[in-house]
This record gives sequence, C-alpha cells and structure tokens, in this order.
Amino acid sequence: MSEYSLTHLMPDEAEALAALAALIWRAHYPGIISPEQIEYMLARRYHPPLIRQQLARGDHWDVARVEDGLIAFAHSYHLEGGGVKLDKLYVHPDWQRRGLGHALVERVEARARAQGRSHLVLRVNRHNRTAIAAYRKYGFVVAREIEEDIGGGFVMDDYVMIKPL
Repeated sequence: MSEYSLTHLMPDEAEALAALAALIWRAHYPGIISPEQIEYMLARRYHPPLIRQQLARGDHWDVARVEDGLIAFAHSYHLEGGGVKLDKLYVHPDWQRRGLGHALVERVEARARAQGRSHLVLRVNRHNRTAIAAYRKYGFVVAREIEEDIGGGFVMDDYVMIKPL
C-alpha cells in the first residue's frame, strides 16, 4: 500500500475534491438512491465555490492524499451545544478497507476533544449498510431516524448517529 498523508484541503483543491466526490458517489450510491438524486446532491453539496466558502468560514475539510492526488475526505464543523457535525466522510473505492475512513474519523475526533467538544454527530442514509456498519465500529450509535425533503422531489431518509467524546 502506498503511503498517504492526512492534511487540510486547500481552497485551490476544491475542484479536485468535487471530482473525487463525484467518482465516489457514482460508484457507491446506485441502488441506495436514484441516479437523479445522486446528481442533484452532488451539484448542491460539492460545488467548488461552496467548498471554498465553507473553508473560509472555518469548516474543516480533512483530506487523505497520495502523490497522485486526493483519495479520501471528511468535512466537519461545530454545532451549538458542544457537538461537532461529521457532515461528510468518503474514501475512493480503490482505497476502501485500508483504515482511511477510521483515520479521518479519529482526526476529527481528536480535534473535537482538544476543543472541548462533547460529541460527534452524523447523518447516514438508512439503506447505506456499509457505512452504518463502519460508523458502529467507530463507536457511533443510532439516536433517531429523520426524513427530510431536500427539494427537487427528493428526500433524505437517514439515521442520526452520535458518538459521545
């Protein structure tokens, strides 16, 4: 296995991150959500100017990289009430099951602990069994179910999972 490094995303890498997200989503989500919803969500969650705006406001975009470029990422930000939202966690299909997701969660968790935060929270599609199993392994528990209309005729059907720190 090639060595990778964990670092912060740079604003000029927003396009590369959006391309990585598109590759991962198009490989992973068919069968969980429709192709139309995949494209709808990619356009709204991974628009490079939005990523740069999130970086500018202080959100954390942690990335794993190799010489060839980005291979994984996690996006997190502070919540009111002492929590940290792990909003996104994705690993390139060729790099899955090598500990990258866990390493990124640990990085987010370590930063949250150092800042005195009380818990991590995330949302995961209720039909995304692979991700749910990984999150359980990392210490997250299902707190509740949520269904949210996200526009465009699409709904997010998620579990909210929490990990106390």
